[in-house]
Parts: sequence; C-alpha cells; structure tokens
Amino acid sequence: MLWTSVSSVQGMPVKPFCLGRAVFLFCHPEGNGWEMWSRFRVLALVLTLAMVWSVGCQAPSAADKEGAKPQQTEVGFPVTLTDDTDAEVSIDDESQRIVSLIPSMTETAYALGLGEKVVGVTTNDDYPEEVKEVEKVGDMTINVEKVAELKPDLVLASPVNGQETIDKLRELGLTVLSYEPQNLNDVFQMIHNVGQATGAMEQAEKVISDMKKEKELAERVAATVKDDKERVKVWMEVSSDLHTSGKGTFIDELITAAGGENVAADHEGWDPVSSETVIQWNPDVILLTHGDEKAVQSRGGWQEIDAVKHDRIQRVDSNLISRPGPRITQGLLQIAEGLYPEAYAEVAK
Repeated sequence: MLWTSVSSVQGMPVKPFCLGRAVFLFCHPEGNGWEMWSRFRVLALVLTLAMVWSVGCQAPSAADKEGAKPQQTEVGFPVTLTDDTDAEVSIDDESQRIVSLIPSMTETAYALGLGEKVVGVTTNDDYPEEVKEVEKVGDMTINVEKVAELKPDLVLASPVNGQETIDKLRELGLTVLSYEPQNLNDVFQMIHNVGQATGAMEQAEKVISDMKKEKELAERVAATVKDDKERVKVWMEVSSDLHTSGKGTFIDELITAAGGENVAADHEGWDPVSSETVIQWNPDVILLTHGDEKAVQSRGGWQEIDAVKHDRIQRVDSNLISRPGPRITQGLLQIAEGLYPEAYAEVAK
C-alpha cells in the first residue's frame, strides 16, 4: 500500500495527538513520584513506537517502486480466458515462445511489443516488415507438426484456421487462444485478452486507447454530416467478382462509423451481386481494395454511376480493413477521408 500520511499504519487510523498527549502527561507538574515514574515509562514506550512508525511510514523509494513492478506482472498469472471456441484456456506464466496462425493475431502480438517472442507465423503475414524473417508454419492450411516442433507455450489462432486444426494442436498439449472479432468492440476485447494472456496489459491498454482515439476522429468526421441527404452512398469493392459487404460485416460497420451509407446494407454478409445492381444503386463513392481504377471506369454501364462520373474512386488498404487487429481503425480513417476529404482535413488539424 502507498502511505498517504503518518495518520495510518497498516491500514489502521492513528490519532495524531497521541504522542503530544503522552508528553503532556509526563511534563505536567501535578502527581507524586510513582505517577511521574509511570509517566516516564509511558513516554519512553510512545517515543519508541513513534520512531518505528516514522520509519515504516516513509514513502517508498524509487528502488522499492521498481522492485514492485515484477510483482505486479506476476499477479496476472495464472489467468483463465474463454476464447471464441468456447474453450477455457488456462495460462500459468508469461509466454516466451509464441506462434501466430493468422495475420490479425500476428499484428496484435507485435503491437503489444511481443515481436521477439514470436517464433512462427504463416506465409500470409506481411506486417510488420520483420515478420518476413520468422519461421513459417503454413498458409491457410496449418502444418500442425511444424507448429509443435517450434515448442510454443502459446498459439494465437482464429476459428478461421478450422476447429480440426485447433483441436489437433490442443491434443498435442499446446495452449491455443482463438478469437474471431465480429466488430470493433470485439477487436478491443481481443487485444485486451491477448495482453492479459501474455503479461502485456500495459501496452494493450495503450494500443486500445490509441485505436479508440482514431475511432473518435472518424466519428467526428461523420458528425459533420448534418442531413441524410448529404450522406455519401458507398460501394466497397473487395474483389473483381462482385460481392456485397453487407450487414454484419466489418466493412459495413466501418462505412457507417465513417458517416457513409452502405448501398449493400440490405444484404447479409458477402452475397454475390450483378454489375447491373451496382449501377442501380448508383454510389457516390467507390472504395476499391484491389485492381485498377481504369478497369472499373471502363465497365459497361458504369460510366452512368455518379462515383465514376465525378472521379470518386478511392483506394483503401485491403489489409487495414480486412484484418480485425490493431490497425483496423487506421482503415476506418482511410474510409472517412475517402468519403469526406474536406471535413477530414478540418477535423484532423
């Protein structure tokens, strides 16, 4: 505990006038010799206690504070977390060897300062740059034996990796933590849980705080839209085979948070859609994650779309908006800037 004053010792209150009271009793001229002797003994006892208290009540030194830090870290273990496979995962100690089976988890580990502990990733991982030098354990198909050879004390995974793969890893005695965030709040919770599982809570809280600031910036841009008639209609194109980014997708949430109107919002998830349907939706802005803008402009009938007419085809980084990890709010800001460039420039000053 931290000492705020000498009025408390081990959490118990001490009346500040006790010592003065004893001195007063000893020095008072009334009373016989025996009383004086008794008072002397009282004073000696109180003075001794006062000296002990004065030492014990001093503020802790810098060395003491530094010495307390490892204890604060150790308090977090063991920890038990329920992941998105409904498994209760118990972690006894801070992880020293981590394998990540999906880019969003890899980016999370590095954002939490755990890069030096990451000993295995997939071929899909490309951020940060140093991850390219890390041992590979597969692509979307995970080499379970290779993972086991790396002797990780923690495997970060996703249900996307497949329940069979996760089960095999657990049967080998490996600790697997699997998350698949469905929205921004889920991403914040996932980062919190990974921080808790790895002893990196302080950095996890900082990452989440920074992400929330980015989200708030996008929301401030969205707040500049005062009338629904001014709201930008958006088509997000994630592949040349046209599919919606409909209700329940991350992209729908990001478009809405940035103040846009998703033209595919009436669809659930990733439905195939015809070129004619997109023409009928007539989006004001097309957000493009792949391919060539000129190829989009040259599609039959697309010259009638307002976004093409007014040259409002905006590129966004596919990795930022498709990986539910620490950079997804950067993707949100890219969308906000693409939809309302003037408002974004003003708000971001």
